[in-house]
Amino acid sequence: MFISSAFAQTAPAAAAEGGLMGSLTGMLPLVLMFVVLYFIMIRPQMKRQKEHRAMIDALAKGDEVATAGGLLGKVTGLSEGYIQLEIASGVQVQVQRSAVTQVLPKGTVK
Repeated sequence: MFISSAFAQTAPAAAAEGGLMGSLTGMLPLVLMFVVLYFIMIRPQMKRQKEHRAMIDALAKGDEVATAGGLLGKVTGLSEGYIQLEIASGVQVQVQRSAVTQVLPKGTVK
């Protein structure tokens, strides 16, 4: 019982002596976790978004693409936010540009 009282009485004095250095040491793990989170999760996601945006901006007529819904087709028309896909002979659908997940090699869609 006497030992725990002694620790309780000396704890505030030790914290006051540490001052600025003690608070920086306490925040170091939080800052380190944020830096690791940035380099492991946030930065790669931003890179993928930039690559996807560049791919969507580079779409042209005749490109063969795959959409997020699983449709495969050939681009027959482009507008600001939408593209026309020919998914079968004579069958065209309109999808959002952001739904395109992949540009396929020529000759993939028959």
